[in-house]
Amino acid sequence: MATIHITYLGELRTDCVHIQSGTHINTDAPTDNQGRGEAFSPTDLVANALGTCILTTMAIFARRDGLELAGSEMTVTKLMSTEPPRKITKIVVDLTLQAEQDGVPMMPDDATRARLEKIAHTCPVAVSLHPDLIQDVTIRWKVAEAA
Repeated sequence: MATIHITYLGELRTDCVHIQSGTHINTDAPTDNQGRGEAFSPTDLVANALGTCILTTMAIFARRDGLELAGSEMTVTKLMSTEPPRKITKIVVDLTLQAEQDGVPMMPDDATRARLEKIAHTCPVAVSLHPDLIQDVTIRWKVAEAA
């Protein structure tokens, strides 16, 4: 069964529907490639996929240890080639993680942090991308303030 249904809307835009949930995402070509840049570009979605895969996979494994990573944040920067062929050359992920256990902010021990950080580099999207694409991932840990 298909996962996504995509309709080309014209003007370099698409409407993408996640079939299982009915959620829509629209894309637009970027301004540096004839588009208006009014939605995610296809290459933006690749960078987004890496960032969200890293965080989601880390959260799945953290949950197994009774940790919650809610409130963690990241920025993702996509860099494109300046020479043909047009492609993503580097994705920079800057991730700030915070953890809670039983609702109490805490800093995971060294072994747990190391295991979670390894997961960031081996999530399904990270290992699916071409090895020439540089994945520059920085991870910082902070302890959230108690409510």
